[in-house]
Amino acid sequence: MAYQRILRAFKTYSDPRIRSMLFFGFSSGLPLALTASTLFAWLAEVGIDKSSIGIFAALAAPYSLKFLWAPIIDGTHFPALGRLLGRRRGWLMATQLVLTGAIASMALTDPTQDVWLFGLAAFFLAFCSASQDIVIDAYRVERIETEAQASAAALYSIGYRLAMLISGAGALMGAQLLQTHGGYGFSASWQLTYLGMATLMGVGILTTLFVKEPDASAIYEAKHAGEKLTMPEWLKQNVADPFVDFMQRPGWLHILLFVVLFRLADAYLGVMFNPFLLEIGFTKADIAEIVKVYGMFATFVGAIIGGGLVARYGVYKTLLVCGFLHMLTNLLLVGQAYLGANHLFLALCIISENSTAGMTSMAFIAYLSSLCRVNYTATQYALLSSLAAVARTFLSTTSGELAETVGWMWFFAISSLLAVPALLLLWYIERRFGVDGSKKQEVVK
Repeated sequence: MAYQRILRAFKTYSDPRIRSMLFFGFSSGLPLALTASTLFAWLAEVGIDKSSIGIFAALAAPYSLKFLWAPIIDGTHFPALGRLLGRRRGWLMATQLVLTGAIASMALTDPTQDVWLFGLAAFFLAFCSASQDIVIDAYRVERIETEAQASAAALYSIGYRLAMLISGAGALMGAQLLQTHGGYGFSASWQLTYLGMATLMGVGILTTLFVKEPDASAIYEAKHAGEKLTMPEWLKQNVADPFVDFMQRPGWLHILLFVVLFRLADAYLGVMFNPFLLEIGFTKADIAEIVKVYGMFATFVGAIIGGGLVARYGVYKTLLVCGFLHMLTNLLLVGQAYLGANHLFLALCIISENSTAGMTSMAFIAYLSSLCRVNYTATQYALLSSLAAVARTFLSTTSGELAETVGWMWFFAISSLLAVPALLLLWYIERRFGVDGSKKQEVVK
């Protein structure tokens, strides 16, 4: 019986809709390193000064601000492609085609000749990449039922990380090979590498051609066919209404607070983790081997398990239990601080922490998906995912000061326990409002 229950829990991975998320994840993850670590390596190697390279860090802004233009994607068809493929697939195809062109445009621009034109091309690439993320998230939420969202997110995450590996480490290796064996100069080797990356966007384009338009999107289109709205009416329907709709659910303020706080512990730990390892005696090679390689595979395994757990036990139980387990595995770093540069214990920490992080992340994505109404999927998910990033970008800025004040052992103890308020809040929300605020108002009077 236990064996059969396990099989049923993981049966979701046989669904073609779920498997398509692996390829959409690849399409989403590929551009990220091309506007971040890989790009910074290109600029540094061709002699761009550090102050200019620092300015390129602003390319991350579109990923945090994507909720600002998500209503356009929710409330419009992309011309021609929208009529041919449907509202979601039309926008998917449009963003993927433009992304391919944006990567190619960077390949055809030399930062040593005009760094600002190159920067403009890079910003356009980041904007298109964030736009593709909006559409993929909306497509996933509308195409796949809530209990299978974590499984979809698991395969999406694996595809995403594989693509980042290719556009990160793979691009660096490709540029190096072109220089040492192909006889190309620094700029030419990077330009050819980016052209190669552009061709890999074909994975997403082919996936979009073969998948189906979500039923919810087709119903929405039929309902609003031929509708002609004035600008105030359009703004109300596509900008104001998604926010008003969310604020009408019971416990919405509690839910938003939970979304902001849930990743705070990870954000605190993440900022100071590499500096901690280097300070206690680990080398960069140790970090690359144990943290990056072991951690990546542990995250993959955790993501797959998390998807199965949500399918079997639901979002609330999985999120609460896996969140608690993740907090306990984070506490292992207190032992690491005590033992120092112990390689075996670091491997234990990384495998434990990353596997539970994978489980928790998939449940959290499923939770965010459950909060979105069908008519406003792109806007509401973009807003919620942006709020979830607040802990990483703002609340974690005091982590270094805390580490300096209390030392590493107390820092990891305190940082791990920052997960407690979010877990208690989740328990309270479920009991009083329903985990997604779905309980009727009269229940909570």
